[in-house]
Amino acid sequence: MSAYPVITLRPDDGVVVARGTIEPGTPVAEGVVAAERIPAGHKVAVRPHRSGEPVTKYGQIIGFAKEDIAAGRHVHVHNLGMGEFARDYAFGVDAKPTRLVTPPATFQGIRRPDGRVATRNYVGILTSVNCSAHVADLIADAFRRHPILGLDPLAPYPNVDGVVALTHKTGCGMAMGEPLRLLRRTLAGYARHVNFSHIVMIGLGCEVNQIGAFLEEQGLGDRIRSMNIQSLGGTRKTVEAGIDFVKGILAEANVVHREPVPASELIVALQCGGSDGYSGVSANPALGIASDLVVQNGGTVILSETTETYGAEHLFTRRAVSPEVGQKLVDLMHWWEDYTRKEGAEIDANPSPGNKAGGLTTILEKSLGAMAKAGSTNLVDVLRYADPVTAKGFVFMDTPGYDPVSATGQVAGGANLVCFTTGRGSVFGCKPSPSIKIATNSAMYRRLEEDMDVNCGTILDGEESVEQAGRWIFDLILRVASGERTKSEQFDFGSSEFAPWQIGATV
Repeated sequence: MSAYPVITLRPDDGVVVARGTIEPGTPVAEGVVAAERIPAGHKVAVRPHRSGEPVTKYGQIIGFAKEDIAAGRHVHVHNLGMGEFARDYAFGVDAKPTRLVTPPATFQGIRRPDGRVATRNYVGILTSVNCSAHVADLIADAFRRHPILGLDPLAPYPNVDGVVALTHKTGCGMAMGEPLRLLRRTLAGYARHVNFSHIVMIGLGCEVNQIGAFLEEQGLGDRIRSMNIQSLGGTRKTVEAGIDFVKGILAEANVVHREPVPASELIVALQCGGSDGYSGVSANPALGIASDLVVQNGGTVILSETTETYGAEHLFTRRAVSPEVGQKLVDLMHWWEDYTRKEGAEIDANPSPGNKAGGLTTILEKSLGAMAKAGSTNLVDVLRYADPVTAKGFVFMDTPGYDPVSATGQVAGGANLVCFTTGRGSVFGCKPSPSIKIATNSAMYRRLEEDMDVNCGTILDGEESVEQAGRWIFDLILRVASGERTKSEQFDFGSSEFAPWQIGATV
């Protein structure tokens, strides 16, 4: 641990990170004292910067000085901003063979008849349109566990994790073309998800997203039982039909067992939300170690949140397995530049007020910290939102930075487990896939301990290394994939967080 109350990430960085609140006059580097109060997780300059000069952290540019900044000054939104700079994409120059672990680690998974492996076993109720959302909820409510009241409709079916309704706010009044295709791609991903044993889809009957057309387009006729409220005669009759269907398949859904399967069957979604200045120092790099272990054991990790990769994409293109894969990522960044410009927005608006209160200043800084979740292995594929993930290794999926929307796309792509880092504190679940919550700092972990599964604040506290924390996370991934319930599952999170990406006009 440093003799100073700061974290130095690279020896040549222009800033360091406050380990805790630093009072004026406190030494922060050789010959440098804090000129003002520096909040915990925030940056302090360790050398002077001229106005317009780039400021570096992680050995990379995180922004440009908006005014002269003296050594010892607080570096944040008041004196650091965005600016243009050249990126060397250098496709594939850092790609290297991945050394696979033999034999791979194992977990206790559920092997489906088609050979895929589930980490959970749910019955799913999907909706074609928001107009059928309440009916879907009423069906799921009939099977909801109420431990305080001692009621458990699923007690005779101990191998069924639950009956979950996943509803959304669209499906009609929407532009045809890509908006409808994107919604259908997302719904189809959930309909096919390995963590569902059975699916029923509830529609109204007159919506744009017609169930019959959806089933035909996606080839799901044999996978889904569908019901239309208008055809069945209204709310009560549809709810009764839905409850009868679920009752009729519960015994079949219950006929599963867990068995040892290789970790190559893992598809892990990587998420961060409520980030702070410690995210890129503790939890994200620790999750990166775990991600490398997943890949080295033959599995897959999915990084997303394209707007939170902006400014760091050149570090991924250097790890791309081909120029084509690298160019796909660059093209995504150009699409987002055009998209935000058309909407009168800026990508740098991404850091939220909470992010900034926690010490993050620009999207460049946030992206450089966020990318650490993906570890160090090759970038093997770049996918559209909710596309099926078929490659083994580290893949990137295009999604917005908003956590529920992003995770929804990843799970639609096939993620059977989610790892979610947070610094400010975020409560989240993502049925049908379990979500592991990873805290960046001990103060927040203690405050929200009932919601957090892992405390990576131990890294900041000097109690363990990033690698040790990462190996602990990998071990937890295996345990959770084997059925150990996460904190968010104990609170029954995961249905309200279903949030397909909405693009296009509402008409």
